[in-house]
Amino acid sequence: MSRAEDNPGYVDEAYLRLLAELTRPIKARSYALMRAQKGDKVLDVGCGPGTDTVALAARVGPGGEVVGVDYDHDMVSLAERAAAEAGVERWVRHRCADAASLPFPTGYFDACRCERVFQHLPEPGRVLAEMLRVTKPGGWIVALDSDFGTLSVDTSELDVERRLMRLLADRFHHDGYAGRRLYRLFRRSGLAEVTVELFGLPFTGYALMRRVARFDELEALARQLELITEDELQLWRTSLSQAEAAGGFFGSLTQVLVAGCRP
Repeated sequence: MSRAEDNPGYVDEAYLRLLAELTRPIKARSYALMRAQKGDKVLDVGCGPGTDTVALAARVGPGGEVVGVDYDHDMVSLAERAAAEAGVERWVRHRCADAASLPFPTGYFDACRCERVFQHLPEPGRVLAEMLRVTKPGGWIVALDSDFGTLSVDTSELDVERRLMRLLADRFHHDGYAGRRLYRLFRRSGLAEVTVELFGLPFTGYALMRRVARFDELEALARQLELITEDELQLWRTSLSQAEAAGGFFGSLTQVLVAGCRP
């Protein structure tokens, strides 16, 4: 993932750690779909602070190799520190790289994954082609991403909610609908045995959803663009606060997990 100045979808380490905790079971499923064995070499594209590379270390063991790449130098430094703290730095390494031009030989890895990367990409096909190139024939490629077009909140202010959710999908990521496009992208790439799985991410706490969906930034942008009035904003916030107070707050977001085998 790129830095804040390059990418409006940039988020910091604390935000990524929060998402990692929320999506732990989905992450585990993505690891399983890689079908990595002891001694394998695996790649995590867009590794962030190393949450997944450290987790994958146990799957390949000291005889294998886990490599994480990220566009952000600070994230790579954090990932290297995480590997050292976990005691797996001997077979887990990280480096800065452009996902559209991976610095690895053709067919080097046994499996490759990425998570919440395609939502940031201007050329997703090019990145997937690179993931295929560096993966051995018979190796598995796995991608997990959000479909922000499915983000929703239970509120009486439905019209305001729809305007805000559309703005979030359209303006907070290069492609807020990346999740729904993964299956088509994988099929068109020539990958075999392509599978798709959906995971609902529920939110039953108002404060948590405000943080994850970045409501503070979203509402500020909506007011700046005059997509909602100040009165509408207050009605929206009141409806959510009331739902929380009554113990009935609910929101949700769909995560799409796609896997395919390199021919």
